Amino acid sequence: MRRRSELIFTVSHVPMDYLMLLGAGASAYGLRFTKFFTNIKPIQFNLAWRAYWPSMMIVALVWIIFFALSGLYKINPNRKLANDISRVFFACSTGLAAITIFIFFRGELFNSRFIVLAGWMLALVFVCAGRILMRALKSFLFSLGIGVRRVALIGSDHITTILKNALESRKTLGYRIVAHHAEFNEETQNHLLQLINHGGLDEIILTNPKADRDEATAVIEFCENHRLTFKYSADLFATYMSNIGITTVAGIPVVELYKTRLRGWGRVYKRTMDIIGAFILIIITSPLMLISALAVLFETGFPLIYPNERVGENDLHFRALKFRSMYKKYCTGMGNASADTFEENLIKKQNSKTGPVYKIKNDPRVSRVGAFLRATSFDELPQLFNVLKGDMSLVGPRPHQPREVAGYAMHHRRVLNIKPGLTGMAQISGRSDLAFEEEVRLDTFYLEHWSLIIDLVILIKTPFILFKKRRVL
Repeated sequence: MRRRSELIFTVSHVPMDYLMLLGAGASAYGLRFTKFFTNIKPIQFNLAWRAYWPSMMIVALVWIIFFALSGLYKINPNRKLANDISRVFFACSTGLAAITIFIFFRGELFNSRFIVLAGWMLALVFVCAGRILMRALKSFLFSLGIGVRRVALIGSDHITTILKNALESRKTLGYRIVAHHAEFNEETQNHLLQLINHGGLDEIILTNPKADRDEATAVIEFCENHRLTFKYSADLFATYMSNIGITTVAGIPVVELYKTRLRGWGRVYKRTMDIIGAFILIIITSPLMLISALAVLFETGFPLIYPNERVGENDLHFRALKFRSMYKKYCTGMGNASADTFEENLIKKQNSKTGPVYKIKNDPRVSRVGAFLRATSFDELPQLFNVLKGDMSLVGPRPHQPREVAGYAMHHRRVLNIKPGLTGMAQISGRSDLAFEEEVRLDTFYLEHWSLIIDLVILIKTPFILFKKRRVL
């Protein structure tokens, strides 16, 4: 049932994409004849609809072939929307190039270049909208229990707990946990066999990253013998293996372990996006920054900005800019010894975090305006200037204070291989409520799988997370 539903969902994308392409072609044709565009450039061709629509249907069919070649119709139940959108852009652009080449070799001047360009842009919008609609329908059916994957979890560590909670709380992911066992033993096999005999199991996820070879092999063989899907959660070391380079030295293969996927031209692309993005965001958010600055000024006076020492890429220290959210007498790092002592006492008594980082619950030092700025993250808007300067990036791990970094374990220090960011994987996944180990795990994943698409998705999601109601600690 599960495999059939995945196949139906995948196949249904073909007619949906075709209809969206036809809709884009028809809209481009109709748009050309609107009064707005005819006033800009009068119509100088005679392209009747009866001559246009057969060509449009053929072109749409050719584009579907490009979609297939781009991998848009591969069966993948865990396909990401960002990946789909990037493939749609590539396929539509390839289709546009094909049309241009065809017109060139025909030696004919097409009746309307506007229709070609508008058709391409509308195709991007329409097809992406269709994909979003299909995903919404799929999520709705999953929430009703239709087409879900029935899964058994094997493991008992904190990774198992995180995964189990996520699958149980987010029904739209399409999983339903039907069994959970700490280890794969004879009792576990008997229970799983009962589920299989009643058609109630589709896949097994081994969630213990430290499972020994014998246990892992036994689970794999069990899945193969009973035609189940086998998955496992990779441990932290496995993420290192996703970024390697193989060269030969004197004929001997040598493997280089890269610190991050973000290297070479990737750094150039990311820095370019940081400069352009920060400049645009400074312009857009300047009214908010002005209002925030005035609010701080009227409530507690100068200084408006609080430069807080943080640790960035390669252990380099810098001053992260924030609107001051505390009363002046409590601001640490500004030559006020009593403020430092007061903070240390608060950390001992009211720290709500575990690990090397701290977060003071019900912090009495925060002003009323400061509480609002923190809740909305408006206090961090000045860090856009840190991005322009190059101390930070728009997307990356959050920067921590030197005393926090001093308490890092060795595997925590991996996040110092890239610039810290205004937002990141951890921020869109739980903001400040995440445990530190989970935050590091998410930042490590980002570090190993970086791409401009991931950065764009994180930036798009961030405003929606910011305005979710959050209790201020």
